[in-house]
Parts: sequence; structure tokens; C-alpha cells
Amino acid sequence: MTAVSWLKQAQAFRDKGAARSLTYRRAQLEILAGAIEIFEGDILDALRLDLGKPVIEAYASEIGFVLADIRYTLKHLDDWARPQRRDTPLWLKPASSHVHPEPYGVVLIIGPWNYPFALSLSPLVSALAAGNGVCVKPSEYAPHVSSVITRLLRAHFQPDYITAVEGDATRAQELVCQPFDKIFFTGSTAVGRRVLAAAAPNLTPVTLELGGKSPCIICADADLRIAARRITLGKFLNAGQTCVAPDHVWIQAEVLKPWLELFTRTLREFYGPDPQQSPDYGRIVTLQHLHRLTAYLGQGRIACGGQSDESDRYLAPTVMTDVPLAAPVMQEEVFGPILPVLPFEKLDDLIAHLRSRPRPLALYAFTGERTTRAHLLANTVSGGVCFNDTVSHILGRALPFGGIGESGMGTYHGKAGFDTFTHYRSVLTRSSSFDPGLAYPPSRISLATLKRFQRLFMSN
Repeated sequence: MTAVSWLKQAQAFRDKGAARSLTYRRAQLEILAGAIEIFEGDILDALRLDLGKPVIEAYASEIGFVLADIRYTLKHLDDWARPQRRDTPLWLKPASSHVHPEPYGVVLIIGPWNYPFALSLSPLVSALAAGNGVCVKPSEYAPHVSSVITRLLRAHFQPDYITAVEGDATRAQELVCQPFDKIFFTGSTAVGRRVLAAAAPNLTPVTLELGGKSPCIICADADLRIAARRITLGKFLNAGQTCVAPDHVWIQAEVLKPWLELFTRTLREFYGPDPQQSPDYGRIVTLQHLHRLTAYLGQGRIACGGQSDESDRYLAPTVMTDVPLAAPVMQEEVFGPILPVLPFEKLDDLIAHLRSRPRPLALYAFTGERTTRAHLLANTVSGGVCFNDTVSHILGRALPFGGIGESGMGTYHGKAGFDTFTHYRSVLTRSSSFDPGLAYPPSRISLATLKRFQRLFMSN
């Protein structure tokens, strides 16, 4: 079936209005949760084949993540979908004002390869909760997961309501050119620009969840052991292929040496003397991505790691020092298990450097000083901020997740996800029992009287 023919069928289903019912939305979310549990084994196998994901990591960051989304959404959906009363200007009364949350209609979700299940299905949860029909395009770089998603959706949902479309970039390009009511894209900044351009002729609203070089700052007053453990976990989760992973570390020079010792010790504690044999360490998605990453290794001094194995798509957790700022590893998003570590002396000088760079998806800082945290918040810009940890700010459903500038536009998770796939329709209802003649021409008041009236009543 072509994209055009499916979209026409989905629009016809949308126009019937069945998906607008809260009862229907709840039922579909419960069906999705049940389907995920049925396909759990297939999903875990596919994640292992595509990315070498360990079972615990795969379940927690992909399957469990989506199931938690569904549970949270079902708990709050009635409140989110309820019409909301708004104030009515005095001069329009008697009248009432409300905002009605309504679905966009038929939406397109384009998923990435790094968390190919969670980042395709989590937006789907939000889209279904908002009452939309959905086309999901999983990433072709995770072909086994793409196949499982397609089989799961086709087995449990009617095709004119939810479908999955597999294929390469050509297929994705065909989809984004269609007049969907909304497009949600997760991926690179470069591809995000092309999606936005393709959607423009149809004036299709687009949410872009992109990436960026998320910096991590370690101040001299930080708990260095905690910083080592939490940065290790955030950086090398999914072999570094996480959009909010710390891309590089800036550390005050006076604590650089002791922290590096703690960090290398932590790596050994987490993944053993040979991480390739560790049951808790993943693989690079393709040889093309592995080659891109290994090309970075000559751009500084390797403090630890650096080993690779093409036959296993393996790259060891790697720390680099003495990296020039102009090196590609410091100009491009790493998106892999390579961590450049750079010293700084004065925090304000570092802030000035960060402000000169594109706005990142996340900013991390380890410090015990409240004034330092306030200073960083006031003088930097990023999609999100996490103090004394990494990655964990995306886990709570009450915090919107998204980027700014080159790291994205729009947010989701929890209520923010419902909002992303919802059109908030303003509705004013006036009474016919009162109709003052002053509202109509010919004018019966002076300009001075009009100005006084507007000052008194129209600012309320």
C-alpha cells in the first residue's frame, strides 16, 4: 500500500470520529500494553541482534520505559482530556470560555535506531492518548526491531487506525511529503532539517527530537566518586549511543588526575577487565558507525580503552585527553563510547565557550554549591539540565523532554507528549439575552471614552 492510499484510508477513519472517544483511547492503550507483553521475547531478541543490548538494559530502557508511559498516561488521561475553563472578559459577559483538547488527526512518527523500540512507541503512546491515527516509520538501521514493531502493530490494530511502514530513507522521504496533520521525528539534526523542509509545503506542524554535544561539567567541589559512577553509567549506556549521553567532560584542572583514576577504576568495576566479554555492554549499530567512531581515536591521547573489533561491531569504553577543540571529535556529536575529557580553570571562561556553541540537548554539572548551579542556569541554554547526575532527567514523566535550537523543537513525555499531539481549540459561548447597542455602528462614544473603557475592561 502506498503512503497516499493509506493516508486516505486513515483520514476516512479519522473523520468517523471513533478515536476521539476517551473509552476508545483507553482501550487502544491497554491493547498496546498487552501486545508489548506478548512480543516481549521477540523485542528483546531484536534489540540484541541490532544493538547487542543486554537483557536488563534492553528491558529497562525500551520495553519497561514504554509500559511505564502507558501506565502513567492511563492514570492521568481523564484530566488531560477534560475541557478547561478560562476567564471571559467582563465586556463580553454573559459568556463562557473554554479550551477543548482535540486530536490533530492523522500523525506520522519517525523513530531512530539507537532506542528503536522506545523512541518509536513512546511517541505512539502520546499520539493515541490524544486521539490520533498514527503511521509509525521505524528505523531501517535497526531492521530486526523494525520488523517486530511492524508485526506487533499489524497483529493488534486495524490498519486504517495504526500502521507501520518499513523501508529506507527514500520511504521516509515519501512519507514526510504527505499532508499528515502532524509529524514527530527523532534523529539527527541534519535529517531533522530535511524533515522540516519537506513538511513546509503542507504547513504540517513538526516536533523534532534531535541531538547535540551535551557537555558535562565537574567542579572541584563535586563528589568525584559519584561523578565517576554516574557519568560512566550515562555515557556508556547503549555503548554511548544515547542522544542525551554526556558527549564530553569539562573538569576543573586541579581534580583532573584524581578523577581520571576514579573513572578508569569505575569502568573496570562496571564492565570488567575486558568489556567485550561483559554481559552489560552493548555494540555499535553498524560497521559504518564503528568506522566513524574509530576515526576519532587519533585526535587525542587515549587514556583508556580504544580497542575495537569489526567482526563484533565492538568499541571499548574509551577516554581521551589532550584533545584540540578544533578536532572533529570536539566539533561533531560523538554518539558512541568515546569520552573526551578537557580541563578548565575558571567557570565563567567555560560558560563563555559553551555559549559560543550550538545549544545542546542536555547540560550536566556536578557541584555541591547552590550558587554555582544558579549561575549555570542563569548563563547557559540547553534543552534540559541535570545536576549531579546524567540522563536521569528524562525518566520522570512530569518533566517535558526536548531540545532547543539545533537540538530540537517541541517536547514530549507525560502531559507534554499529550500536548504535542493535541490541538487546543478555543471556544467562546455568548448569551443572546444581552446585546448592548454601543457595540455596533454608528459610533456613539468618543475616542477618549473608548480609551478609558479599554484601560478599565479589556486588560482583564
